[in-house]
Amino acid sequence: MKEIVLDNIKISNARPIVLIAGPCVIEDEKIPFKIAEELLRITDDLGIPFIYKASYDKANRSSISSFRGIGINNALGVLSKIKEQFNIPVLSDVHSKEEIAITKDILDVIQIPAFLCRQTDLLVSAGETGKAVNVKKGQFMSPWDMKNVIEKIISTKNEKILLTERGTSFGYNNLVVDFRGLSTMAHFGYPVIFDATHSVQLPGGMGTSSGGQREFVEPLVRAAVAVGCAGLFLEVHISPDEALCDGANMISVKELPDMLKRAISIDKQIKEG
Repeated sequence: MKEIVLDNIKISNARPIVLIAGPCVIEDEKIPFKIAEELLRITDDLGIPFIYKASYDKANRSSISSFRGIGINNALGVLSKIKEQFNIPVLSDVHSKEEIAITKDILDVIQIPAFLCRQTDLLVSAGETGKAVNVKKGQFMSPWDMKNVIEKIISTKNEKILLTERGTSFGYNNLVVDFRGLSTMAHFGYPVIFDATHSVQLPGGMGTSSGGQREFVEPLVRAAVAVGCAGLFLEVHISPDEALCDGANMISVKELPDMLKRAISIDKQIKEG
């Protein structure tokens, strides 16, 4: 079973869960810092390893008029400052080989978006950085198909791989989680992360934007941790209803402590017997 070491964080399906969390996208130069500060306080109190996530560009929005961000350079500057100020690793998703070249010196974890998880050149380029690579399983992919994704990355001699479940297309504008997939992917030996907030998304459900059912985030969190996983991926915001992207499926920072306490309790029972 692989153990991914990221600074002082050890990530493994057999170890206590880690948290990857943050806003959907860098909205401005203030809100991301407030969220990072709150998340760091919560995770320090609970003793849970923490990786900050935020997209510097949302390139796959439903509508041409959807908010994408404040510009790649500005957003990367914000991520870099958060990393330095709070001394925490940062994660963001890339969309092309060219973006990897721009981001590899800032990001600690390079994330491959679900829609791009089969793009060979992108996976190979991410692997060649030597950085940890988190691959979101496509909504159209079976869990066992992720073995091919793994092989593309390890062809670069990089085995710092995370696999993230984020739901499977279930008809139109809907997702469902097959929890058997977490066990299937875990058998490949690499850490499996569960993305609870994207799993409750209703893709394109609002016509020009995605909807969501955030009330189901915690039940899915509890189920995933009970099945067994290396960590949780959660998009959070100070005011989800006012978020400029994916607000319908994000949770409030205020909800997080109690949710994590329950998840940690389940995780401990599962992994310690």
